[in-house]
Amino acid sequence: MEGWQRAFVLHGRPWSETSLLLDLFTEEQGRIRVIAKGARSRRSHLKGTLQPFTPLLVRWGGRGEVKTLRSAEAVSLALPLTGIALYSGLYINELLSRVLEQETRYSALFFDYLHCIQNLAGATGSPEPALRQFELALLSCLGYGVDFLHCAGSGAQVDDTMTYRYREEKGFIASLVIDNTSFTGRQLKALASREFPDADTLRAAKRFTRIALKPYLGGKPLKSRELFRQFLPKKSPLTPDGSGED
Repeated sequence: MEGWQRAFVLHGRPWSETSLLLDLFTEEQGRIRVIAKGARSRRSHLKGTLQPFTPLLVRWGGRGEVKTLRSAEAVSLALPLTGIALYSGLYINELLSRVLEQETRYSALFFDYLHCIQNLAGATGSPEPALRQFELALLSCLGYGVDFLHCAGSGAQVDDTMTYRYREEKGFIASLVIDNTSFTGRQLKALASREFPDADTLRAAKRFTRIALKPYLGGKPLKSRELFRQFLPKKSPLTPDGSGED
């Protein structure tokens, strides 16, 4: 590949004695896997640079599934994520590593990701709004199209006070039955706008994104959730995606 690209490290692990195997999220090529040769050696100028949440400019080469990193420069210091915000960022990184196809362009999502981690870094309260907005943006980029504003049965606009059940590959259908797949019209409008003015709409957004992301994640649990639970009191309402367990 010629030229520089903006990128973030999603995940890295040791490779051989002095190298790193990295999953990068790049602006033009999406998720790519590269070997950073010698990046762990004492004299490497990359030592400390190839970290999650650090805005990078990178170049790489090679034709196989695993490329070779040629150059990398930090554009700025790492975005300051700590505590719950840090684990929320790790959750987002793991989510991208799991669901994005390699070498597929997701330029719009790249900036949604940047916006999300900037919001996490600057947040003084719950990380949930930023996470829900990003999950919905991710689903949209994956081609998961769903109409939140119309009843899939009648075609009528959703009513704030009515209840609608979600049917996979169909949409939301008016129903008197209330269960985990049921949403009010008000909640659906919040999902459509990606704005969550209160706890009720945030909880609804969490339920929907978990339902919608499940087919992409399969049965394998997210490691970030398990890691997060080790650092929280047993009765804590938060998990690493910024939400309570159902």
